Amino acid sequence: MKASDIMARDVICLHADTDITRAVEVLLNNHINGAPVVDEHDELVGILCQSDLVFQQRGIPVPPIFTILDGVFPLSSSKKMDEEFKKMAATCVADAMVKAVTSVNPDTPISEIASLMVEKHFHTLPVVEGKKIVGIIGKEDILKTLIPSPDEKGHS
Repeated sequence: MKASDIMARDVICLHADTDITRAVEVLLNNHINGAPVVDEHDELVGILCQSDLVFQQRGIPVPPIFTILDGVFPLSSSKKMDEEFKKMAATCVADAMVKAVTSVNPDTPISEIASLMVEKHFHTLPVVEGKKIVGIIGKEDILKTLIPSPDEKGHS
């Protein structure tokens, strides 16, 4: 089996300029963990997951520091801190989405998709041809492959 055998073809997508409140409504109302973010050409530019939105609710991170001779030195870069603050203050999808999206193509074997989900802790993987979204796969889609079809049940 491969991605095209189990992917959902009616993909709910968001746009980078979508308001965060609206994005939350879309995810919750459709009972989905995440949604691909597409540009005006319907090409994949990011993904927004519930975990990205939960990130906004956490406290202000305190960077790890160490002191030498009364000097204070941060152990994390200011760029990373700036990115975390920007994500926490996000008002539109572009500020909260993950831009480096891992995707699969329709011919990707299910075993490879399952490995990605387990190893990278992904709940949702976009299926693309070129840069165009053609489907989406969630953990439920993988789990459904474990249930025998009615034809298989009759032959046991």
